[in-house]
Amino acid sequence: MIGRIRGLLVEKTPGQALVECAGLGYEVDIPYTTFFHLPETGHEVTLHTHFAVREDAQSLFGFASLLDRNLFRLLIKVNGVGPKMAIGILSGLDAQQFIQCVEARDVNALVKLPGVGKKTAERLLIDMADRIKQLEGQFVPSAPEQLAAGAASSGPAAGSDPREEAEAALIALGYKPQEAAKAISRVAEPDMNSEQLIRLALRNMIPAG
Repeated sequence: MIGRIRGLLVEKTPGQALVECAGLGYEVDIPYTTFFHLPETGHEVTLHTHFAVREDAQSLFGFASLLDRNLFRLLIKVNGVGPKMAIGILSGLDAQQFIQCVEARDVNALVKLPGVGKKTAERLLIDMADRIKQLEGQFVPSAPEQLAAGAASSGPAAGSDPREEAEAALIALGYKPQEAAKAISRVAEPDMNSEQLIRLALRNMIPAG
C-alpha cells in the first residue's frame, strides 16, 4: 500500500494534484481542504495517501494531514459511503470540523455537503460516533508544515479569478453550474479568496441531487 508520497508538485487543479517522484508522475485525488494548502507548482510536497484498487480502476487519494487520511479510511467503511462521497465530505469539512459535527450530532451541517442526504447524514452520525474515537490523540497543525517544503499558499494563484475557481470546484463536486454560480454569488464579498468562497458556499447550499 502507498501510505505517503513526497515529490515535486507538477500540476494542481481543484480535486487533483500531479506529483513527480523518482521520475514517475502520480495523479493524486485530493479534497479541497488539501488543495488550498498546496504550495505553488515546482515546489516539493508531501501527502498522506490511500491507495484503492477496484476491478475497473486504481486510485490514489492524498491528504494534507494524517488525521484527514485516517478519517477518510473510516468514512469509506460506512455503508453507502464510497471514496467519491468521502472526498466530498472532506472537501466541505476538514477532519476536526467533521469530528465536531459528529459529536454535536449536527445533521444540518452534513446534509449541506454534496451527495449527502438526510438518511446518509443520520447513518454517518450513528456509525462514526464510535469510530472517531480511533482518531483520539491525532491533530491537524494550524499550518500543515508537513504538507510542503516551500511556503504554502491558501489564496488563489496570481492572475486567477477566485469566483471562477470556486465555481469550478463546486461543479467538480457534483453541483450544477447554475447552482454553483448562485451559491458563490450569495456569499461573495470583496477580497475573498476561493477557499473562503467554497467553504461558505458549501455551508449555505441545499443538498445536491
